[in-house]
Amino acid sequence: MTYLEALERVEETKKYGSVPGLESITELMHRLGDVENQIPVIHIGGTNGKGSVGAMVEQALRQAGYMTGRYASPAVFEYREMIQRNGQLISEEDFADCADRVFAACEEMTAQGLPHPTSFEVETAIAFVYFAAMPCDAVLLEVGMGGRLDATNLINKPVCSVITTISMDHMAFLGDSLPSIAMEKAGIIKRGCPVVSAMQKPEVLEVIHERAATLAAPLWIADPQELTDCVYDLRGMEFKRRGIPYHLSLVGSAQLQNVSCALQTLEVLQEDCGYEKLTVENVSQAMAKVHWPGRFEVIKEDPLVVIDGAHNEDAALKLRKTVENCFTNRRITYIIGVLADKEYEKILQIMLPLAERVYTVTPNSPRALPAEKLAEAAAHYHDQVIAVDSPAEAYRMARQTCNEENVILAFGSLSYLKEIVNESNCSEQLCQ
Repeated sequence: MTYLEALERVEETKKYGSVPGLESITELMHRLGDVENQIPVIHIGGTNGKGSVGAMVEQALRQAGYMTGRYASPAVFEYREMIQRNGQLISEEDFADCADRVFAACEEMTAQGLPHPTSFEVETAIAFVYFAAMPCDAVLLEVGMGGRLDATNLINKPVCSVITTISMDHMAFLGDSLPSIAMEKAGIIKRGCPVVSAMQKPEVLEVIHERAATLAAPLWIADPQELTDCVYDLRGMEFKRRGIPYHLSLVGSAQLQNVSCALQTLEVLQEDCGYEKLTVENVSQAMAKVHWPGRFEVIKEDPLVVIDGAHNEDAALKLRKTVENCFTNRRITYIIGVLADKEYEKILQIMLPLAERVYTVTPNSPRALPAEKLAEAAAHYHDQVIAVDSPAEAYRMARQTCNEENVILAFGSLSYLKEIVNESNCSEQLCQ
């Protein structure tokens, strides 16, 4: 099987939709030798911040000399970025070889009348097969959706479970209240295994404490109040933790909670999980280097172009705070694309008062909200809203109306941000 053939096979599996539950992935991995049990996993769940926390922890482990793996979806710029080893994308050849094994097992299942695994289950199995064949000291494994019934939750004995901030999201699948969503997210906690949680709302913390106590899982709660003298701008964040100064290269108010969670996780890994080389010096150097695409990322200057994956109410509140801090007295043009199952009305209500004009687009996803419907909703909060046929066209239109003092901010679903980046690169090359 070639890489392109493997991609086509994965694309075909999208017709099976999303089916929460562990039955199919368990059967699939059993046919693949249960290789996931060979992998030292740091399992990361939560609503917002999974990618950023994972990036920080992974960078620190690499800085300390550990071989790392990373599995996180969706990809933003390149499909293979979902599976990485020591910061390098899985090769096309390795992806094709692993996919060949996984699809052979899928065919065995369907031949016996079992349902075909979903695309996320297939991708997760490919990641497990790859990391079993290419050993790592730690694999950062990111939950796809929820936790309890997510395919990644096949892992029974993680090195550590990490729960980032929990807020309202995916209510159709996870429940319509914070405690019910927290129950799903806390499903990644395993008996006797260390757990780190970001600071949460009281009703969420209650659920996490109860789950951890039931399973005799040692629990640490990251306290962002330990971070003092915090100042952030477009270059990142300066702060102190317990008197030690740090520079974080990631930008935005959301990173305050994220870096607090990451530093607590690294402390637990160093003191309780055997990763003794995670010294303060290594961690400090790592925080200054960490990169995670699509999270308040500046992709172009003159005018300033920023992309951000804020796609729910909590993320929008943090994004607004960052915009108010970084873009005082600057005119801002929005490009927005969201998925239909998100609380887009709340996102619009939070963000639109800061915009001069708004372009809406349709992300490349079967769950996408059409640009016209998003524009109709946005018109309740802003009088300069235009629905545009494509993200690339929206970028060109925004660029034409902006001068060097303006800002273009594209946010919402990660699934369309690649098109904004590609168009900004094309426009710059044409200008040269």
